[in-house]
Amino acid sequence: MLSPEIALVGSESLLGREIRDLAATADPPLPLRLIAADEEKSGTLTRLGDEPAIVEPLDLDTLSESRAVLLAGSIESSRAALELAGESPDFAIVDLTYAAEERADARLRAPMVEAEDEPIEPSAIHVIAHPAAIALALFLRRLQFHDPIRRSVIQIFAPASEHGVKGVEELQDQTVSLLSFKSLPQAVFDAQIGFTMLPKYGVEAPAPLEESELRIERHLASLLGLPGEGDGAPMPSLRLIQAPVFHGYSFSAWVEFEENPGVEALENGLAFGAIDVRSGELDPPNNVGQAGQNGISIGAIAPDRNEPEACWFWLAADNLRLAAENAVMVARQLV
Repeated sequence: MLSPEIALVGSESLLGREIRDLAATADPPLPLRLIAADEEKSGTLTRLGDEPAIVEPLDLDTLSESRAVLLAGSIESSRAALELAGESPDFAIVDLTYAAEERADARLRAPMVEAEDEPIEPSAIHVIAHPAAIALALFLRRLQFHDPIRRSVIQIFAPASEHGVKGVEELQDQTVSLLSFKSLPQAVFDAQIGFTMLPKYGVEAPAPLEESELRIERHLASLLGLPGEGDGAPMPSLRLIQAPVFHGYSFSAWVEFEENPGVEALENGLAFGAIDVRSGELDPPNNVGQAGQNGISIGAIAPDRNEPEACWFWLAADNLRLAAENAVMVARQLV
């Protein structure tokens, strides 16, 4: 087995499990050291791919033995790791939890969107962009590269898994409770999300939906401003909606072009790299079918009957896979 060069803090979180799966199936495999976070117990025997692995304690000695550290647990565990690392750690840090987002040495990263010759700052803290922002940046930049955009309006439908295991469990428990006519657990959303859609959480929700919407806007604005193919795409108007689904983002996008090229030309232009285009004879993408798939999928492209220069698009992306993919790409650059 390869000697671990990358530590993963929060290996049992949804994001951590996704990173473990990617690392085990990568070619070549990505060597990981598993670090306990939150309620995980150090010394626990688990598996990493086909190999046995021990969950190690979260302390400076363990972190310092790795060249890069991935933060994929809770914000609290990430803050604990950042505090242990201090101001000038001897290892690179990749943050998937946004705990380090406001630090002066933080750099927003999304290798899927960045140009290949984008300079890398090993000493920076690499904050992985929000998966919804990555998905939309891939989509809008590719459109802009072929057919300049005048304006766009996009509705984003978020899954419960953006809140980790607790979010998924609350949606599951609410669904069962509603069918059983029982009271609803509301610790995460402070509102009913089973069988309904929400533009806003309850006032006592620990993480307001508006906070995620603003983060997506900030990250998307940064990604659209990166140099390279498709730069210059105008910032869309966004609305984030909480959907009653467990995993995967869905997006409904209305895009007005300077000159509408037509559906066939749009399909041909979008098909590239991390973008899978499902043309008219195929079923449109959905969040269930996209689970575990790389990149994003686009389909149901249709002209707007009331605006000749505009088209509708439907997108789907696995939020966990998209974030994990970009984190693993950054980790490979750093080690």
